[in-house]
Amino acid sequence: MISEHISEKEATKSVTALRLGIDNTPNGNALGNMKLLAHWLFEPLREWVGGPIKITSFYRSPELCVAIGSKTSSQHTCKNGAAIDIDDVYGYKTNAEMFYYIKEHLDFDQMIWEFGNEENPDWLHISYVSESKNRNKILKAVRHDGKTKYIDITNA
Repeated sequence: MISEHISEKEATKSVTALRLGIDNTPNGNALGNMKLLAHWLFEPLREWVGGPIKITSFYRSPELCVAIGSKTSSQHTCKNGAAIDIDDVYGYKTNAEMFYYIKEHLDFDQMIWEFGNEENPDWLHISYVSESKNRNKILKAVRHDGKTKYIDITNA
């Protein structure tokens, strides 16, 4: 178990990895970082939400990152294992409510309002490095001319 509410199977699940036969097993460093993120971010958030939160992506091996078109330097990968994508599909809180709760109450490295609209993102990306190294940086992902652009909204 990564934490009380996250199994290793859930944290490493990837339809793409299964389909392509990619090993998506985290190394010890990534596993340790995943446990830190779960302890300091996910579990307190889940307690506040009052029910389950859908994890859409947690750990990604470098090979999986390449297969899905993500950077191998992503905080999701084996050298990090420090990022999680979440989506409250269960109706306890909206993604926007979770965004503002995290912003006001939890320590994080980076949080991204992923697409959506001004009222609610499609999902949230959050990462955790360590208490001393977290930047509390907030970005908003938007599509511009067919490409993803990240706007820094840390002080917005």
